[in-house]
Amino acid sequence: MEDNQEKPHAILMPCPLQGHIIPFVHLAINLASKGFTITFINTEFTHYRITKATTSANNQEYYDIFTEARTQFGFDIRYRIVSDGFPLVFDRAVNREQFLKGMLYIFSAHVDDLVGKLEQNTKPKITCLLADTFYVWPSMVAKKYNLVNISFWTEPALDFSLYYHWDLLKINGHFGYYDNREDTRKYIPGVEAIEPKDLPSYLQDTQTTTMNKMIYKGYENVKEADFIICNTIQELEPKPISALNEKQPFYSIGPIFLLNGFTNISIPTSLWSESDCTQWLQPKPHGSVLYVSFGSVAHCSKKDIIEIAHGLLLSKVSFIWVLRNDIVSSDDDDDILPVGFEDEIRDKGLIVPWCCQISVISNPTVGGFLTHCGWNSVLESIWYSVPMLCYPIFTDQITNRKLVVDDWKVGLNFCDKKEIRRDEVSEKINRLMSGKSATDLRNNIKQVKKTLQDAVSTIGSSERNFNKFIGDVKAKISEAAK
Repeated sequence: MEDNQEKPHAILMPCPLQGHIIPFVHLAINLASKGFTITFINTEFTHYRITKATTSANNQEYYDIFTEARTQFGFDIRYRIVSDGFPLVFDRAVNREQFLKGMLYIFSAHVDDLVGKLEQNTKPKITCLLADTFYVWPSMVAKKYNLVNISFWTEPALDFSLYYHWDLLKINGHFGYYDNREDTRKYIPGVEAIEPKDLPSYLQDTQTTTMNKMIYKGYENVKEADFIICNTIQELEPKPISALNEKQPFYSIGPIFLLNGFTNISIPTSLWSESDCTQWLQPKPHGSVLYVSFGSVAHCSKKDIIEIAHGLLLSKVSFIWVLRNDIVSSDDDDDILPVGFEDEIRDKGLIVPWCCQISVISNPTVGGFLTHCGWNSVLESIWYSVPMLCYPIFTDQITNRKLVVDDWKVGLNFCDKKEIRRDEVSEKINRLMSGKSATDLRNNIKQVKKTLQDAVSTIGSSERNFNKFIGDVKAKISEAAK
């Protein structure tokens, strides 16, 4: 066994969003299983929300989410929290612009302070900084403390490549102008062609926003990283991955939640209390239930929610619908559903504020997923062979839709950015759940799932890439120590 002083010790830090925290937790487990010491850092606000949402954590002053991973498997994972610069009572959703500016200009000082303290007082010595690609400060912190700089992109390689080459979009008049060119983009390395409507929402903007500034600065920053790892599958995105590897060491290691088989470790990551849907699902026929969820961040209009609700009723399909309390951010009206809707659905539908998504879509009664196309949701749907009805709202979800519907053919378009109409909602749901189109989707998704299975096998591409990444990191650590 390695001497404790020589173990690689990585700081892991996700963006404070549930869709980023989950893959970072899986990455921590996988690195720890390979002999790494891990210090996992959440923001104080994220930690507060996880603690509040977890029954076992209520009234605990300090709740360590990795307790089970340490006690059950002996993994050396430490847990720390850091201020994001705002008090807990500050509403980050309502004051989004102010919060983003804090993350852009102030947050790095809090991270620097914590890393400095860890660097002085922690054994084994910290050797790596493994941070979310969206952060703007990792290269500065890594250089200051002589750490190997690793960037983790939690989304597809296609999205990464588009952001990575945003300067080419700008030069060619396709981004950042009031009159962006509307023709096909054919010059991004590794991307044969992409239409303007399929770009991430932040690359469709016609003027610079604070979020744009964060992305630009983050991608200038990532070009200084020693290594980049990505939660994707080499066989599903070979061309962008190959092109990116010509620029920097880029490793596809997804789906990270399947790598090394540590899927049964219970680590709290939910920012909301989860409803248990198991009993409601139990008597339903195989493949008869539609799962509806628009993720942890995206917002909808009240009008769209009402049309979707009527469409669900018209479809006569059984459904579970996750409706976050803040799903309609611009409306003061708490009653966002049609009058009498919950009485009408009776035992046909279940509405919950949040749930454990994997426990629902892994249930054999679930036969379809009306989804916002978040990347975690896409990978989980493929793994559990649940075809998707794609309703991307913003950010990478728009480009993920292209992969799901156009490239892999494991999902259908929901509304193509048109006005949502209840009759069309009903028609699309029925196409997803039954008939020839449903059969074709299920056949296609089984083939794509096989690609995932092969990738995470002991001889698969993701397992090989992960082991190569670890070997390369250890070599870099040894080089830096000389």
